[in-house]
Amino acid sequence: MGARLVLVARDRARGEAALASLSACGPGLTHSIHYADLSDLAAMKRVGAEIAAAEPRIDVLVNNAGGLFATRQVTRDGLERTFAVNHLAYFVLTHLLRDRLIAAAPARVVNTASDAHVREKLDFDDLQFAHGYRFRAAYGRSKLANILFTRELARRLAGTGVTANCLHPGFVATGLGQRDNRWLGFMVRLAMALRAEPAEKGAEIIVYLASSPEVAGVTGEYFCDCRPISPSADAQSDDDARRLWRESERLAGLSQKF
Repeated sequence: MGARLVLVARDRARGEAALASLSACGPGLTHSIHYADLSDLAAMKRVGAEIAAAEPRIDVLVNNAGGLFATRQVTRDGLERTFAVNHLAYFVLTHLLRDRLIAAAPARVVNTASDAHVREKLDFDDLQFAHGYRFRAAYGRSKLANILFTRELARRLAGTGVTANCLHPGFVATGLGQRDNRWLGFMVRLAMALRAEPAEKGAEIIVYLASSPEVAGVTGEYFCDCRPISPSADAQSDDDARRLWRESERLAGLSQKF
């Protein structure tokens, strides 16, 4: 489609391989890549500032980083790693790239969520899951956070020409959950072998939300199979969306109001 892509990757070898593949698909588009561990607040802020300095305008921001961890891990910022990667990285990068998105308006933010949010509820007294950690619940709560973040983001971007939507990509074959723990990796690979769709299938809805004229004015919605659907009742709470935003600002140390 002629899009020039700017990537964020953690692993340099895998990043360079992805960049080479992109260059082969779209030669002459000067795709680029930045490296950062998106579980680390300083790295989130650094890479956000680097992209903002390099790109005067951003037509589409796709927040798609994700992790699934068998045991509770705490980052050097004191954050539970699932929450840090799956939610806070979305929040920080979007915050830092806001002006570049508005400069490109009409522009779009696309956040990868999941139907794993169903039956989960945020515990604002224990967002970092210090008590009774369960990896499925931690992942599901982070995906609930993605939907609530999208909801509040759409409200705050109203009138700027920037839309924000999120999505369930389906159960697709990716590297999620396969690099942290041998047992979890085996179980995830087995499940993927039995019933996962190829990664390209999951990417279809991301491309749709990033590019389709059908959703040009749509904002604040949750999509599955390229159509808006209703998430869980907890994912529709405006009070929780606002509270999560305030907590995310505090945890990220972002004093400038969005």
